[in-house]
Amino acid sequence: MPSLQISYSQKIFLLATVPLVLAATAIAILVAVQSRQLAEREIKALETQLIEAKRAELKNYISIARTAFVNTYGRAAPDDRAAQTEVMQTLAAMLYGQDGYFFVFDYDGTNLVSPRQTYLIGRNWSGLEDVNGVPITDELIRLARTGGGYHSFVWQKPSTGENAPFVTYVAGLQDWQWAIGTGIFIDDVLDTVANARADVEARVRRTFVSIIAISVTALLIVFISGLVINVRERRLADAKLKELTQRIFDTQEEERGRVARELHDSISQMLVGVKYALELARRRVQSGDVRASDHMDKGIDSLNSAIIEVRRISRDLRPGVLDDLGLGPALQALTDDFSARTGIETEFQTVVFRNRLDEEARIALYRIAQEALTNIERHSGATEVKMDLKGHKKGATLRIADNGRGLDHKGGNQDGRRGLGLRNMQERIEQLNGALRILSTKSGTVIEAQVPLSHMLPPEGKTKVPA
Repeated sequence: MPSLQISYSQKIFLLATVPLVLAATAIAILVAVQSRQLAEREIKALETQLIEAKRAELKNYISIARTAFVNTYGRAAPDDRAAQTEVMQTLAAMLYGQDGYFFVFDYDGTNLVSPRQTYLIGRNWSGLEDVNGVPITDELIRLARTGGGYHSFVWQKPSTGENAPFVTYVAGLQDWQWAIGTGIFIDDVLDTVANARADVEARVRRTFVSIIAISVTALLIVFISGLVINVRERRLADAKLKELTQRIFDTQEEERGRVARELHDSISQMLVGVKYALELARRRVQSGDVRASDHMDKGIDSLNSAIIEVRRISRDLRPGVLDDLGLGPALQALTDDFSARTGIETEFQTVVFRNRLDEEARIALYRIAQEALTNIERHSGATEVKMDLKGHKKGATLRIADNGRGLDHKGGNQDGRRGLGLRNMQERIEQLNGALRILSTKSGTVIEAQVPLSHMLPPEGKTKVPA
């Protein structure tokens, strides 16, 4: 099964999108959790507030009922049946709302008043519990004996016949051993709380969806931007590749043209001269002319000159001394030949490298020196050139300085060869991860090419001595 290969652009896209997705997910979860927690606290506070309002309302109802029968109860004896009947009738008549009423139990558990559910009247309901097992009658009587209090349980709603949460407040009439109370159904409160929770959940979902939508939009923007940048970079890379290819072709054609010109202008003419000298010598030998040897000597001299010129061209293309003796001697030969050919005073200094530069660095520095001397010869008008090569703790540095007119600071090179030569220098040194510095003024130009330490070979003949 072939392994999954991820391209560089895909890695960049993943590097940009994965943290964004993780951050958006974390933010969405955090917002959802915190929103739910905050909303739950608010809902709890609302529920408590509403229930407390209901409880205060119940207490007011009991106060109203007490006011209605306080005179009768206050004048009656503990066994005054007439007064008790009057109070029961008063409480049974006090109805409010659809489900509001007052109820009375004696301390034995017998129901005395229940106007909305009359089937309870006259029966003993001790031990009565709601559908959840919460005690009703016994707890109401206990609260009445202690002075009064609130009690919550599930009870049948008179208006609908369905069970609903019921909050009661009960007070005790100790002289008559009665528990008098009233209650209110809080299903509307619970519905309000449930609606609030549903609204919160809807808001959380909307927020989550909004965050996801924003994240998806951001991802699309990143994707589209990455796609645009990728297409643009590819176009730029293609353009640079085409430019580089064209420059390589131009360099090759220029080098071929230079070799062709040198072969035609020097070698070809020398060989033609040798041919004429030899033909003339042959004719004179055939005619017995004693001057034939002079033409033979002239042809030999021309042939020697041709051999020297061939060696020079060969050395320019690939100097053998560079491979045999190293960079220092090769540069020394290059500067000597340059000085002899151009008449420009040239000085070369170096340390003993002992061939410590690798082949790639030697070739690059030699070509940079060639390019620099060619530019000096053709464009600078210099009378002095100084070249030095040295090694140091960071690698090796080649420095070439002249006293010419400097480069064209306006950026408009009159000779395209000069700009191409400088670009070739830059590209050669970049291939070595080195650095190229060009300092140019009207009084001269300095070129420094530095090769990193990674291209320095260990000293020759250095071996470890056993301890």
